[in-house]
Amino acid sequence: QVQLVESGGGLVQAGGSLRLACAASGRTFSSYTMGWFRQAPGKEREFVAAVSGSGGSTKYAGPVKGRFTISRDNAKNTMYLQMNSLKPEDTAVYYCAARQAYYDTPVVVTAYDYWGQGTQVTVSS
Repeated sequence: QVQLVESGGGLVQAGGSLRLACAASGRTFSSYTMGWFRQAPGKEREFVAAVSGSGGSTKYAGPVKGRFTISRDNAKNTMYLQMNSLKPEDTAVYYCAARQAYYDTPVVVTAYDYWGQGTQVTVSS
C-alpha cells in the first residue's frame, strides 16, 4: 500500500512557473513507476508525465513537452513536476499516481494503482 500526498499547487499568471511535489509513504518507492495526471472541469483525467522507478526513463504528453520536467528523489520518497511557461489551458487539478512496476512509463489512468487527492493549479491570463 502506498499513500501519496501532492503539494505545490496554486494560482500563477500565464508565463509563470510552479513546482509540484508528491510525497509517498513506504520503503520501496524506487520499485514504483510514478506519474502526473490532470483533470480540468468537465474533462477526463489526462496524462501529463511519467518517470520510471530509477528515474532513468521519462515520458511527456505533447502539450507539456519542453515546458514541464518530471523528476524523482528516491532517497526522499518524493516526485516532482517543474512547470514552466504555464498557460491558462494548464489549469486543472493535478494528481500523482504510482504503478507497481518500476520499468515502464504508461500513459493510461488504468495502469496506475495508487492516487493522491490532487492539488489545484490555476493559471490566469
